[in-house]
Amino acid sequence: MTYELVARKDQFAGKVISVVSDEVTMPDGGTAVRDWVIHPGAVGVVAVDSSERVLLVHQYRHPVGRELWELPAGLLDVEGEAAVLTAARELAEEADLRAARYDVLVDLLTTPGASNESIRLYLARGLSAVPEGERHTRTGEEATMTTRWFPLDEAVDMALAGEIENAAAAAGVLAAAAARAREWRGLRGPDAPWRARPDRV
Repeated sequence: MTYELVARKDQFAGKVISVVSDEVTMPDGGTAVRDWVIHPGAVGVVAVDSSERVLLVHQYRHPVGRELWELPAGLLDVEGEAAVLTAARELAEEADLRAARYDVLVDLLTTPGASNESIRLYLARGLSAVPEGERHTRTGEEATMTTRWFPLDEAVDMALAGEIENAAAAAGVLAAAAARAREWRGLRGPDAPWRARPDRV
């Protein structure tokens, strides 16, 4: 079945997202209107050190009105920048870390019933600190952001207990635990095809 776009109405255009209303053909021969959010996409980093600890950031999120445990992450907001380079930049800016190795951990469509938002999560290993004089100055919500290392098993417990509510962070922690159980075998390389954002590989 092909769901064909009949008409589109732009409802809102913001700094990051846009909202549209699409009239789409349905299998019964009629049409239906679907309101959805156009999103630029994002990356996140599951940084795991040699002691199998994972780094999480504690960041305020205005829509939910509180701080959440999350992964270092960011939007695909630099034109033409490969996703793995965005991930490396976000890891440096938000966690003052560099990684010698990146692998694709998991690709997610965060809310496919309401948005085309996609996020690629990378596993980062071989970590080292960004030199003091080269560190990014964090502003806005990031100015009060803190970081903390958690044993991977503890982070899994936090996700299962509802203490990690950010969807990407929960998925990333659980995926990292599953990958570790496989002794890190079977991971995709950093330039693996990305169905949702093929132009960013």
